[in-house]
Amino acid sequence: MPDYRELLAIVRDERRRLAEAGPRRARSEGDFERVALPHDDCDVLRDLLVAEHARGVIEIGLAYGSSALAIAEALLVHAHPEAKHVIVDAYQHRFHDVGQEAITSAGLGAVCTIIDERSQLALPRLLSEGWVADAAFVDGSHHFHNVFVDLYYLRELVRPGGLIVLDDCHWPSVATAARYFEVNAGWRPEAIDRVTRLRAFRLPDPPVEAGFEAFEPFGSDPTP
Repeated sequence: MPDYRELLAIVRDERRRLAEAGPRRARSEGDFERVALPHDDCDVLRDLLVAEHARGVIEIGLAYGSSALAIAEALLVHAHPEAKHVIVDAYQHRFHDVGQEAITSAGLGAVCTIIDERSQLALPRLLSEGWVADAAFVDGSHHFHNVFVDLYYLRELVRPGGLIVLDDCHWPSVATAARYFEVNAGWRPEAIDRVTRLRAFRLPDPPVEAGFEAFEPFGSDPTP
């Protein structure tokens, strides 16, 4: 594997190429622009993880690979030998494996592991294997029940005090799932000092596990 400075330069070049030229193949005209996390938001995600000094990150959803490359860049900045990026996506074939190709082209085989399985099935297995992450990025299914299950398991997989970042909280299904954990599990919104469509939550340390009598009704949070 190249040294971390060389690998970091390759990842940055691949990110730049993807942002400027788009993917080599797309599902349909305009799909990359509609589905992929925009380059500026990828920068926000990268900077959040750099500030977190993250060594291990779980990502839900790969698609065209833009967010995965940003996460990999963040992991390489601190050149930690145990840096690990686990990506869970059962639907990469629908994107003609473009995201996986981007990971391979950037030489990230030793850093990134792609799990070709639904996150609702893969995350509990990672938990049973004792995997612990510093942060997670969620941009998978937007069905409420799937987002809720993802966040439930990420609450167990991300260390106390860690960070969970979500895309597409303008969708009520995503916002409502996140709102439950904010209201009932002590998640705190993390301030982001730039305009972005991302939202970040800081997990409590120690974890909050209130009795069932303390349950608070929840609904979608209108905050963008």
